[in-house]
Amino acid sequence: MLYKIWMSVYKEFLLLKRDMGGVVTLFLMPLVLIITVTLIQDSTYKKGEEVKIPILLVDYDKGNVSKTIFDNLQKNNVFSVVTTIDKIPITEAIAKEAVFKGKYQMAIIIPSHLSIDLQAKIDQNVQKIVSSLGFTDSLTTDSKRKLVDQKEVKLYFDPAVQLSFKNGVMNGIDKMISQIETKSIYSTFQDQLGEGDGKFEQKSFITFKEIVPKINNKDNKPNSVQHNVPAWTLFAIFFIVIPLSINIVKEKTQGTFIRLRTNPVSNMIVLGGKTVMYLIICLIQFYMMIAVAIFLFPHLGLPALNVEGNLLLMSVVALFSGLAAIGFGILLGTIAKTQEQSAPFGATAVIILAAIGGVWVPVFAMPKIMQVIAQSSPMNWGLEAFYDVLLRNASFWDLVPELSLLFLFFIVTTTIALLYEKKKRAV
Repeated sequence: MLYKIWMSVYKEFLLLKRDMGGVVTLFLMPLVLIITVTLIQDSTYKKGEEVKIPILLVDYDKGNVSKTIFDNLQKNNVFSVVTTIDKIPITEAIAKEAVFKGKYQMAIIIPSHLSIDLQAKIDQNVQKIVSSLGFTDSLTTDSKRKLVDQKEVKLYFDPAVQLSFKNGVMNGIDKMISQIETKSIYSTFQDQLGEGDGKFEQKSFITFKEIVPKINNKDNKPNSVQHNVPAWTLFAIFFIVIPLSINIVKEKTQGTFIRLRTNPVSNMIVLGGKTVMYLIICLIQFYMMIAVAIFLFPHLGLPALNVEGNLLLMSVVALFSGLAAIGFGILLGTIAKTQEQSAPFGATAVIILAAIGGVWVPVFAMPKIMQVIAQSSPMNWGLEAFYDVLLRNASFWDLVPELSLLFLFFIVTTTIALLYEKKKRAV
């Protein structure tokens, strides 16, 4: 039994050896893919830390409010403020044209008299409250009678900018303006009630603190490598479906499978040999991509992948993911009648499984119906298992649900392939 399986594995090795160009492509292309995608994604991860986005600021106010906005934007790690273009002060028309032509992502237009009118409006509101409490009217008659119109801070966005970026910027500006208004209200109340020992505390009472899990007993925020290496490693593993299915179809069309069946060897042993051989290829792919992420990425300006204490669990996930991919490839190769059927369908199916599985777009960002569909993708099971190991500090028992689904997928697809082949021979 073991000898037959070994000879079946050796037969698969000889077949692969005859096509060295295909084998090199099988190993080289995933490496190129993971390097390219991670380099692209890393710039996005560093966008808020190292690469500042230039934004145009047009200040028609020249008051305390506009100065506070300018100072806060300058202190921000995301934006760099631009007030002149070619040493010429920016006007609203210039800013609008520059943004709409895509030269800048956004522009902020601060209206004139914003600081004065904001203070006048606050004075009026505070005076109403102070008067209702029976305190002396200390505001001037002009301030009480002045009708203050609502002010509007204009934001121009490049039409190509994503909606999430727009919402984030608008929320940040709104929060900044609210803090300025709150501070002005406190100051006005203090002026109305007189200088005393009891001053308003203007420091924010509620603050936010991000808590991330400790990875390898270290506080480590997920980076582009930790997100992309598992995702695209899994994508590469599942692309084994294409050569495997083509191999099976080729054996059927060339009559090799019929000659194998004349020997005292069951179809299960033949498929067992393919499973072992292609599983070895999947693991070699996995370790090559991990090696690239550890040793090559730092030389490309990318953070190195930290697999300390996690390599064994990641290998287990790669093993079960490889089984799921091989099972799908066996099923496709058994059902397909020609290489023209298996190759395009296999490539398209892998891309679809990757898309709905969260490799390209996170599952939480998908519509509700797609979030439900994503749970049926074996790539999603493998991806979640990889993330559990790298980002959530999971143990082996935490991975059992995903590993069980991957192994069950392999069993079901292989069983269907065997039953289909048996029924086809009976006919």
